[in-house]
Amino acid sequence: MLVVMQSHATEEQIRNVCNKVEELGYRAHPMPGAQRTAIGITGNSGEVEPSALEEMPGVQELIQVSKPYKLVSREVKKENTVIRFPDTEATIGGAGLAIIAGPCAIESREQAFAIAEHVHRAGAQFFRGGAYKPRTSPYSFQGLEEQGLRIMAEIREQFGMKIVTEAVDHESLALVEEYADVIQIGARNMQNFSLLKRAGRSRKPVMLKRGMSATLEEFLMAAEYIMSEGNYKVVLCERGVRTFADHTRNTLDLSVVPAVQRLSHLPIVVDPSHGTGKRNKVTPLSRAAVAVGADGLIIEVHNQPDKALSDGQQSLYPEQFEELMAQVRQIAPVVGRTVPEIGLHKPSSGIKASASSVQPVSSL
Repeated sequence: MLVVMQSHATEEQIRNVCNKVEELGYRAHPMPGAQRTAIGITGNSGEVEPSALEEMPGVQELIQVSKPYKLVSREVKKENTVIRFPDTEATIGGAGLAIIAGPCAIESREQAFAIAEHVHRAGAQFFRGGAYKPRTSPYSFQGLEEQGLRIMAEIREQFGMKIVTEAVDHESLALVEEYADVIQIGARNMQNFSLLKRAGRSRKPVMLKRGMSATLEEFLMAAEYIMSEGNYKVVLCERGVRTFADHTRNTLDLSVVPAVQRLSHLPIVVDPSHGTGKRNKVTPLSRAAVAVGADGLIIEVHNQPDKALSDGQQSLYPEQFEELMAQVRQIAPVVGRTVPEIGLHKPSSGIKASASSVQPVSSL
């Protein structure tokens, strides 16, 4: 059920409706829009008795939401959700294309700072890097954990980029929440419902990656788990699905972008690195993702991909990332997007990316 408030409804009237919903034993989810506020109601097993709410001051109408995903649905919120970050012009879902770039894994301070300087200069507003790495083999590099998070916090301090990094379980989520600007939930955890609920109790934005075999409805229902706990700052991420194709690591499903945008108000970004698994396919699929209307890109970049401890074969060299940005910059205006200029941003201080007490990690 959705309560649509009048355009001139006051904060007190909105609060009174939320309180009434809670008194009825349900949960209220106020979602401000450009013209008016809508209040989603969850926790009801059937239709809410309209007489209890429709005559309250400030209420315009009650609407039954037909989709199984309620808060994610465009029926609840017509306007696109735009996620903003304090002290920066970077957004996810706004007119500016969100560019998220960095290594698959943080391997050392020297490696991370070298990559950060390159992607920042090329126009990335967000730095991605794995401190916790869920790997298929238990013998593969698992990440630097909190040490990696501290390195990324240093990068944010020097370059001003916001940090996107993955939480793999409840324990790591508590630390990621402390250091990161965006909490990533990976494809393997898309239906880890207890982790989704825990992310929903965070106040940090959450980037939810599509599971390797997930349908569109399953993808949106996973986002519903996060939003049902009160966190409405959710970003969806298409990262490819498992098919019979053997010429690519995954099959990047770009058709899901307009499908999501028709059904949901949440922003969606595309990960062509995991979506293809091959360096030579990342730039062409990035161009296509922007053309199809994605709200952003998440790209793996490494200064020495042949020595990377994780996913080097799909990581771009810094020069290739600069070329990708140049091409994306030409396509973006056609679909009403903007991209920061190459060379516009400079490091905020003269600190060099020299080696410190954090030493490179050797292969296991």
